[in-house]
Formats: sequence, structure tokens, C-alpha cells
Amino acid sequence: MQRLLSCFLVLSAESLLAQDAVKRDTHEMHTKHLDPKSYIALLEDPKREAYQKPHEVLMALALKQGEVVADVGAGSGYFSFRFAQQVGDQGRVYAVDVSPDMILHMNRRIREARVKNVITVLAPPDDPLLADASVDRIFICDTWHHIDRQAEYLALLMRVLKPRGQLVMIDFQKRELPVGPPMEMKIAREDLIRQLDGAGFRLVKEHTFLPYQYFLIFEAK
Repeated sequence: MQRLLSCFLVLSAESLLAQDAVKRDTHEMHTKHLDPKSYIALLEDPKREAYQKPHEVLMALALKQGEVVADVGAGSGYFSFRFAQQVGDQGRVYAVDVSPDMILHMNRRIREARVKNVITVLAPPDDPLLADASVDRIFICDTWHHIDRQAEYLALLMRVLKPRGQLVMIDFQKRELPVGPPMEMKIAREDLIRQLDGAGFRLVKEHTFLPYQYFLIFEAK
């Protein structure tokens, strides 16, 4: 009996260690974004549409012809190229990312598709490198939890927006989900609203059709 109990304890300890390893691997995969090819494939996976609902997001945003949109944390351009179709030839989309690999990937797409209204911006983690009062809407999807100096970044975003411009935030709800970052990296909806309120933004609209993410729209107070 004692031998069986010892074996059970050993197996239980090994199981816990394996679970911790999976959690660490998940965290590392999310923070390092795997290798570029794998991460691009993950971002562009057709299965993502089931929860990201890009068409519904576009309809909710109701972008206008001629608008200037900044897609901060654009990644592979998942939303950037969709925005480009909405704002038209007179509009512009700044696809901002910190990864040279993502910028290279988007530049290839721009060339191959002959897209004229998407401009890629290779930016440092603490600055989107956009001109003051140059953007109608800033769109940040599944990215805010990666930004370290958030108060300073919000001050920069406030400067980037035109008068009555909007800041759109989509990120994962802080609960156990089948997709998204580890729990410790998630930002609760209420905490984000409080954070932006303190930075001079007010919540003006919220959409609730995304199953795993909140979808919040802010304007300067």
C-alpha cells in the first residue's frame, strides 16, 4: 500500500511539473510569437475567423472613405488590409509593428496585391512613430497586454489622434479561454476602462458580439 502511495505521489508530482511546463511554454510562445512563419500562419489561420469575426468588426467600425487608420500591432496585416478596402484610395492605413519580419511580410503583400493605401511602420515598443494629429482612428487588437510602458504610450496615442478621433481596443477577456495569452498577461475590461479614463479617454461605445474578447471604443474627453 505504501509503495502504491509513493508511486501515486511521484506520478502526481510529475503531472504537476508537466502542467507547469505547458504553462511556461504557452507563455513563452505568446511572448516570443514562435518563429515568424509559424506566427504568421497562426494569425492568418482561417479558424481565427470563428472568434475574431473580422467582417463583423469592420461593420461595427463603419470606416468611411478617406479615413486614416493606425493599426498598432498590425502583425501580418490581418486587419490592416481589410481596413484598406474600407477607407479606399483616398484613405490611408498605417500598419505599425515592432517586428521586422512582420513588416517584411506586409511589404510583400503590398507589392503583390498592388495596395497603395497601406504604409508599414517599423516602430520601437514604446512609440508608434506616428505624427501628431494625423489619425482618425487607432485600432489595437490583442496587443495592449504586450506594451510595457502603457501610461507613456497612451500619452503618445492621444497626441496622434485628430480632434474627435477614436481609440479602438480589442483584447482577451480575463478568464480561462481556449485562445489568447496566459491569464497573468490578460487585462480585465474594467481595469482597461479605468486606465484609459485616467489617461484622458472616455468610453463611448462597446460591442459584445466577440465570444472571447471585449471590444471598446474610446474618445478623448
